Amino acid sequence: MAKNELKKNQLNYLEVIALSVAIIAPTFAMSMNVTLMAGIAAYSTGLVFFVSTLVIGCVAIAFVKFNQYISTAGSVYTFVQKSLGKKAGTASGWILFLAYFMFFTGCCCAFSGLFTEFINQVSGVKLPWIPVAIICGITMWYISINEVAISTRVMLAFEGITILMILVLSVVIIAKTAMTTGLSLAPFKLNGNSIGSIGSAGVVALLCFGGFEGASSLGEESKDPKKVIPFALASTVIVTGLFFIFVSYAQVIGFGITKGGLEALTKSSSTTVDLSQKYIGKSFAIVLTFGASLSAFSSALGALTAGARILFTMSRDGNVPNVFTKVHHKHSTPYIALNVMLAAAVVIICLMFKNDGITTFGYLGTIGALALLISYLLTCLGAIIYFKAKNIWKIHNLILPTVGLLGLAFAFYSNIYPVPSYPANLFPYIVLGWTIIGFVFSQIYRKSHEVSHEELLHEDLYEENEENAI
Repeated sequence: MAKNELKKNQLNYLEVIALSVAIIAPTFAMSMNVTLMAGIAAYSTGLVFFVSTLVIGCVAIAFVKFNQYISTAGSVYTFVQKSLGKKAGTASGWILFLAYFMFFTGCCCAFSGLFTEFINQVSGVKLPWIPVAIICGITMWYISINEVAISTRVMLAFEGITILMILVLSVVIIAKTAMTTGLSLAPFKLNGNSIGSIGSAGVVALLCFGGFEGASSLGEESKDPKKVIPFALASTVIVTGLFFIFVSYAQVIGFGITKGGLEALTKSSSTTVDLSQKYIGKSFAIVLTFGASLSAFSSALGALTAGARILFTMSRDGNVPNVFTKVHHKHSTPYIALNVMLAAAVVIICLMFKNDGITTFGYLGTIGALALLISYLLTCLGAIIYFKAKNIWKIHNLILPTVGLLGLAFAFYSNIYPVPSYPANLFPYIVLGWTIIGFVFSQIYRKSHEVSHEELLHEDLYEENEENAI
């Protein structure tokens, strides 16, 4: 293996899909987001998730197509660079890295909040959340610095356990409801909602899919990446979409299709915990709290894994100092990038001492979600322009990606207008400021450092491989 390269041909399909599913964190998403959706669209969460799955499927087409032609650790950064130019690519790299870094840091905080609650429930001991969050981050760093296959297997195990627990709860809810009050199709009906309210609730649903593209960052480490990664991305959207539809349906009918049921649903701090207590018992609810913490852990681990590879690729292209191209001598992982992400996360966690872990996650996760929406927008736009120019897509092929583009634009607009209250009103400016500072830094750095012969050779080979593929 050449110096400063990621280890190739080591990840199979399950290990690749584990990264995307882990970043999405379906269990954690369904514990928190159905309440928000019900507050906007009442009982119609099943319908909202169905529509949102179709929209994110349109978005996924762009990612699937890019991965069929380009195998890279850079994901969105490389796709946008090839389709919209180097400057747009540089900006997208900083945006995507911000998204993954915020998800990593935020999910460390979410894990801490949930895990300390679990400990409190079983022992009565209240642990401080900041030390637990830092220990969580260090543990992830240790796992990530080893071979990436270890990280993906941990993610697969943790998320698999928690998904199974949620499915068991959902089946129990549906079975018991069928034998008592009877099942209802209300979650799949409009129930008096306007298209606007369905769309607004759909913004929350779309964000539940955030991270589905994570597997794209494993393009240089998976086996047969131009087949495995597109299949993994498509599978992630389909499987998680069906999971969201099924579980949200169970949660709505579990609370009840009544005024009192809707009120209880919209006031629930954790739908899975409340429903566990109602339909199975307190012990299962406590275990599910632990399961949700595992889901947050796997999400943070996935974001750390993907984020480090974005920084590695940007360094290889000369947009950040070349020290980030260094890989571990034994495990071939981008350990410098991992070190920096951990150190920065610890600083941010300590600065958020006035908040609790879940509140901190809400702040950091929102910033990450805004950045990720912009990344998706650029990728969809880039795919439309790139594959049309290459004559790979005809006019009819552009319809679904355009639908995805419009859906993302609506989601982003809904997150910034009406202007949210403080401090959420500052988050778009944080994303913008980060992008500008990062872009300017990269431009100055590139001009002050000549591109080495090795980097030029790598770029030439990359272009040649891409053209041969097309």
